Parts: sequence; C-alpha cells; structure tokens
Amino acid sequence: MNAFQEPAGVDLRPLSARSVVLSLLLGAHPPELPVKDLVSAVQPFGVAGSTLRAALSRMVAAGDLRRSDTVYRLSDRLLERQRRQDAAVHPETRPWDGAWEMAVVTATGRGPAERAELRARLAGLRLAELREGVWLRPANLRRNRPDDLGEVARWLTARPEQPDRDLAASLWPLDQWAATARTLLAHVARTDRPADRFTALAAVVRHLLADPVLPGELLPAAWPGPSLRAAYTDYQRELTEEMLGRARQ
Repeated sequence: MNAFQEPAGVDLRPLSARSVVLSLLLGAHPPELPVKDLVSAVQPFGVAGSTLRAALSRMVAAGDLRRSDTVYRLSDRLLERQRRQDAAVHPETRPWDGAWEMAVVTATGRGPAERAELRARLAGLRLAELREGVWLRPANLRRNRPDDLGEVARWLTARPEQPDRDLAASLWPLDQWAATARTLLAHVARTDRPADRFTALAAVVRHLLADPVLPGELLPAAWPGPSLRAAYTDYQRELTEEMLGRARQ
C-alpha cells in the first residue's frame, strides 16, 4: 500500500519568510510580485522587511526565484511545482471505461538516487506501486506523460482480474486520506487569523497532492476530496485578495 505523508491529523508546519513567499507566489497567476507588495503582504505573519529581503536574496541564489528589477517571480523549476499544485486543486478527468494505465519500469543499473527520483515522479503522476517496478492507476486522468519517462518505463493499458474497488483499496489508504481531509476541513472552518488560515491552506495543498483522484465508483462513500478542493479555492482566493489588496493600498 502506498502511504501518504500526513498522519490522520493536521500537519501544520511553522511559517518562515520563505514559505510565506512561496505560498503567495504559487497561488498567484502570473506568479510574480513586486517587492513592495511582498513586504506588505508578509507583515501579518510577523515577517519584517529586512527578514523578507534576506530571504528573497537566498531564494534567488538557490534558484527558487528570478528577479527582474524589483519584481520577483518563480523559477522554471517552481513553475512546474505550481502546475502540479494547480492540477491537484483542479484535476482534469475523463469518463472511466474500466481500463487501468500501467507503467512497467524497464531501466536497469540505476543508483539509489535515480530510483528514488523515478519513484517520486511516478507517484507524482498519481500512480501507485503494485509491486517492484509495476505502477498503475485507473485511466481516468487527462494529463501528459513526460517524454523522457518512455526511456525508463513501458506504458500499457490493462484490465486487472482483481475487482477494481478491491485493487484501489489495496493501492491507496483511502480511509486514512479521507479522515485527514475531514480533519483539515474542520480546522480550516474554525480558523480566523490570517496566519492560521495560511498554514492550514498549505497543509490542504500538501494533502491534495496525495489525492489519487480515482473514479467515483472506486471511492468510499462521502469522499471529501471535492469539498476540500472547494474550501481551498475559496480560502486561497480570499486570502490572496485580502493580503495583496492590503499591500496595494
């Protein structure tokens, strides 16, 4: 079974200047902001201007951000992260006809780091590992596969003999995901302070990235995925408008 990162509780991580900046830019379209707007936007989180500027310098040096005059924007690497985040919040699906997509890893002689990277990429495509080197999921997602994955894995369409619901339940801890999602929904509903809501939204995004986005017929009853996405979308829009509106006053 493919384990999720979060336990059945709320995974709230401490806010840092870097995490606030990244969350703001990952939620902005286009993902760029002038430094004066960033200075004002981070004030409710107790981040001083000098602390922010030091963090921005480190993020540029680390390749997280690009700077043009006084405007900071996400680097290409983090633009890909934004695309994954957007896809987690608004996944594109298609009617499911019962087929499963399967990736069979064919590359050999890879080191531990390369194997770990490949596993992370396949998991990022919302596949789950059935056994060593065999990954699959229902073929209900609309998404492009990176071309270079064809060099290390063979892609197939399968119709497993095992009942689909049983197979899905063996691949993903669906009840655990749902329990954490409901805890997050309850937490978001009772938070008022911008900093608390901001950390809650970051936890929601991390959890949505682990949603396998299965066809409805394979999910437990009252699946909370759509509700969690709707809550994130509403709160993210509200927070962005509130913080950036304050910054531009």
